This record gives sequence, structure tokens and C-alpha cells, in this order.
Amino acid sequence: MADSFPPATSREKAKIMNQCEWGRKAEKVAAEYLRARGYRIWKTNWRWGKRELDLVTLHGNELVIVEVKARVCNQVNLPWKVVDFAKQRNIVLATDAFIRLYDCHRPTRFDVIGVSYHSGGMEIEHIEDAFIASAE
Repeated sequence: MADSFPPATSREKAKIMNQCEWGRKAEKVAAEYLRARGYRIWKTNWRWGKRELDLVTLHGNELVIVEVKARVCNQVNLPWKVVDFAKQRNIVLATDAFIRLYDCHRPTRFDVIGVSYHSGGMEIEHIEDAFIASAE
């Protein structure tokens, strides 16, 4: 016989939501945010081997690769500070593969969108040109 428990409160549900769910929700929020600003979403969660590009977008003549980071307010690191050199390198390598595969030779930039969840809702911060592709 299964135990019976009272329904979870909204606060408990928020705690239960795992990191992947927060990330997927943040990616949807970021895509809508970008669409409202004239970006065209080309691909979402594009994979090349073990590497992934969260959002591949077009804005004007530019190919814009967007890394989306979600954080709950009580976490220490700000979303965009989590995109360290190793993560940047993986994004750049995946982008190079994407450009070659789709023969998409446009000016390219790398943005980061941070979605921070807190008790009052959420905040979105868009950092354009968050990093540059290095030749290393």
C-alpha cells in the first residue's frame, strides 16, 4: 500500500524541479526574449558530439550563438560567470562544426543570457559579445 502525502506547496515544487528543468525553462524564456528583439531562432540544443549550443540565432547579418545559464537567487555564482574558458572553448569548437556543416559564413558573436529565478519572479540579463573565439 502506497503512503499518502499532502500536495506539495509551490515552494516545495520549486525545490523539486531539477537543474535540467530549470535549464530548459530558461532556454525557452531566453528564446522568447530574443524573438521579441528581432532575433530568429535557427536551432535549439544543437549537438556536436558531447558539445552543445543552447541557441543558434540570426540577428541581422550575424550568426549569434547564445549560451543560456539559469540560477536560483540563493546560488553564489552569477549565471554568466559560469561560462569559463573550458566552456567557451567547447562552444567555439561546436560553433566551428556548425558553420562548416551548414556552410554558414557570417560574422559570428557569442552572447550569454543569464536567467535568475527568485521569489519575485525572474530577471534576464543579456550580455552581447560575452567572449571572443580565440585562436588557441
